[in-house]
Amino acid sequence: MTRKKLKSEEVTDEQILDPTASDSATFFKTPVADEDTKKEELNTEKKEEEKVEVNPVNQIQAQLDEMKDKYLRLSAEFDNYRKRSLREKMDLTKYASEDVLVSILPVFDDFERAMRSMDLSTDIDAVKQGLHLIYDKFNDFLKTKGVVEIEAVGKELNTDIHEAITKVPVQEEEKKGKIIDVIQKGYMLNDKVIRFSKVVIGE
Repeated sequence: MTRKKLKSEEVTDEQILDPTASDSATFFKTPVADEDTKKEELNTEKKEEEKVEVNPVNQIQAQLDEMKDKYLRLSAEFDNYRKRSLREKMDLTKYASEDVLVSILPVFDDFERAMRSMDLSTDIDAVKQGLHLIYDKFNDFLKTKGVVEIEAVGKELNTDIHEAITKVPVQEEEKKGKIIDVIQKGYMLNDKVIRFSKVVIGE
């Protein structure tokens, strides 16, 4: 009898920590733990259900749509660039001579003043001097733009810069085969011939 009593009177660790704890409290601990486990399992199942398998066809179609969108955007940008470049090229061609014309206007003003002076002045020497000044000014203007006269008289014929119009007989041996006269002056723009010299050759 005494041994049975001692067994029934054994105290658990939880009862020592919490004197109010009873066997009934210990009984209800296991179902709570089971419920938490079930909730975790349900959440895991839901997550797995939410994971939708990626269809390869849909994935390729999405990539195709993205590439098509990029192509359309790039095509539109290139078309805008082409139109802008064409417009700039047309403007450049249209107004390319603007700088030259602006620079030549002062020379034109001098010619107008010389024309008025010729009508009013009786001093022919003053008029001649004025025309020479205008000529020199215009010649300097051409040089600043890279335009130079092609030398011809006394030079041997060079078909790269000269154009022989005719030949005339000459008595001097040193003039034979050389340019003796210029019908029309030729000019070069930097290293490019913009007008050939039309010349007469001695023979």
